Amino acid sequence: MVSDHFSAYNHLPLEQRQLCWAHLIRDLTAIAERPGASAEFGAQLLSLQQQLFGLWHRYKDCTIDWTALQHRNRPIRLAFEAILQKVVVLGAQRSERTPWASTVHTCRKLFKVTGALWTFLDIEGIEPTNNATERALRQSVIQRKISHGVQSRQGAICRSRLLTFTTSLRQQGRDVWQFLEQAWIAHHRGGVMPSLLPNP
Repeated sequence: MVSDHFSAYNHLPLEQRQLCWAHLIRDLTAIAERPGASAEFGAQLLSLQQQLFGLWHRYKDCTIDWTALQHRNRPIRLAFEAILQKVVVLGAQRSERTPWASTVHTCRKLFKVTGALWTFLDIEGIEPTNNATERALRQSVIQRKISHGVQSRQGAICRSRLLTFTTSLRQQGRDVWQFLEQAWIAHHRGGVMPSLLPNP
């Protein structure tokens, strides 16, 4: 499960989670834009994140292998966690409502789930962001916003099925209208329905 650090996902074991680094970068940027010590710690965390993804992109470009990616990122991981721990140890008063308190709150949340920061470096094939998923859902979110949702259970089922097959086909580079035509003909003539699987 690649997700943000919303508490609803906390029931999942950390080894089954990957915190989305796209969301994390927003949090780190917010820390860096705060005054005082927050800016210093935020800049350090962002610098480590840039080093991390510099190596990740080299791995994706096949200029370094999986073992090299893991080995070179080990000191980055340790430094990142050390900064989070330092902020947490410095702490803030429970009732404090300051930019620093917001930084401590964010770092405390991240420090509790540090195991889920690095799943993409521990298990080959895991992506560090959920950008692909969010891109797949974006069209349905826009449609729901424009149409104000559905008004019945049947409408909800119809909409979910339409979005399922259109999203699946677009990700495979297949023609949606051709699929619909084949499904319609198969339905009316009793033929074999086309499959959503790329290689059925």
